[in-house]
Amino acid sequence: MNVDVDTQISAVTRKLGDRPGEDGELLEMTISQAYDTDAADLWDCVTNGERIARWFMPVSGDLRLGGKYQLEGNAGGTVDRCDPPRSFNATWEFGGGVSWIEVVITAEDDGRSRFTLVHTAKVDEQLWDVYGPGAVGVGWDGMVLGLGLYLGSGEANDPAEAEAWSGTDEGRRFTRLSSDAWVEAAIAYGRDPEKARAAGEKTVEFYTP
Repeated sequence: MNVDVDTQISAVTRKLGDRPGEDGELLEMTISQAYDTDAADLWDCVTNGERIARWFMPVSGDLRLGGKYQLEGNAGGTVDRCDPPRSFNATWEFGGGVSWIEVVITAEDDGRSRFTLVHTAKVDEQLWDVYGPGAVGVGWDGMVLGLGLYLGSGEANDPAEAEAWSGTDEGRRFTRLSSDAWVEAAIAYGRDPEKARAAGEKTVEFYTP
């Protein structure tokens, strides 16, 4: 894999925020990146099951409003809202827990298009205290990287190659810089800087044992 780690990390916007929920306040994690393709193509990349498998992971189910989906070996859920070719919402069900995702595609003035994902969940206080947002955020960083690699080459990503790269010096550096970026997002959100940095270190240890 040929990845300019510094350029990739700096190309991504990360933000934390709050949203009221029925059972208390929810945490919103937002990750966003612009790509060199038009909005119609980017929408197809994130809603066409055949193309999703090329940059993310295989997905089965009924990818339409009210349909259920399942990512191979990962989360599944139900498509709750769909406004093609702009956005969709779905539940994100994994490990017995339920959270929610919103994907938004927007055209940019330079002919590029932007992918934005908002992941909303009730915070697990124990995990939050130990790992902070990076526990989930590093995974989302890997996702937007995979999307960019696919769009840049036009070829399906090789999962074995991606896994091998994650263990290289550059792959581990990507994890480190991603975790650091989520630490900064946590501090901007209001988390104590010392606690945020300690959680970031735990996240790096988790992803790069």
